[in-house]
Amino acid sequence: MKTITLFLGTNLAVLTLLGLILPMLGANNTVELLIFALIFGMGGSFISLALSKTMAKKMTGAHVIEEPSNSAEEWLFDTVRRQAQSAGIAMPEVAIYDSEDVNAFATGMNRNSALVAVTTGLLHAMEQSEVEAVLAHEVSHVANGDMVTLALIQGVINTFIFVLARVIGQIIDQVIFKNKQGYGPGYYIGSIIAEIVLGILASIIVMWFSRHREFHADAGSARLVGANKMISALKRLQMGHTGQLPDQLAAFGINASQGKSLMQSLFRSHPPLEDRIIALQQSRY
Repeated sequence: MKTITLFLGTNLAVLTLLGLILPMLGANNTVELLIFALIFGMGGSFISLALSKTMAKKMTGAHVIEEPSNSAEEWLFDTVRRQAQSAGIAMPEVAIYDSEDVNAFATGMNRNSALVAVTTGLLHAMEQSEVEAVLAHEVSHVANGDMVTLALIQGVINTFIFVLARVIGQIIDQVIFKNKQGYGPGYYIGSIIAEIVLGILASIIVMWFSRHREFHADAGSARLVGANKMISALKRLQMGHTGQLPDQLAAFGINASQGKSLMQSLFRSHPPLEDRIIALQQSRY
């Protein structure tokens, strides 16, 4: 699924690996299990977050503007700098990447070490005022600390997944496989399957938060540049082709693919554009 982000993939891999080696480390009691779950559950999320900016640049081939080489880059750089100052954050890195898709994203370890990137397609398809609103939306994500909050939520969920999967694995091992000593095949098989299933179910919670934070970022954009500009940008997105960011960045874009089925809506990282427009129209900005 396109909206299963880098967090879920990395965290499941870390938790699965830990589940295989934990018994070898002698962590047999509840306290040790909880300590390992907390360390590695949170660790997986923050490893993903720490690598997010570097990975984003590599996956998109983004060109970071260090010294603007033309008027368009200068405007883009100056606009982000002005908005960052207004939002009370350090100047993010500003990048452009070559794509016909109309999209943008923000990522980074914290409010003062972020990346804001836009596609060439967005710059060509939108009016300058609409690009300004999109940039303000991404700057608001950074100012709101959305990336860190998302990592914290995923880390807490990881901890519960790890512990619950171990419990399920032990029950399967003892009840179905009749193993009364140590860790048998039922424990390993049951734990891994439980982690995968629980991880997918837990991603529904993560995606709910992702959708919720989009409304806050839209409101942040409205505060910085005015609601009318953000509404115009969202309407432009309705007419254009937003494309699909790489799986790992889907939750960080200005928009994502809009599935209509119940299953697709549960795993959608962004709310429908029409809902975002209505929310802005009803706002005070």
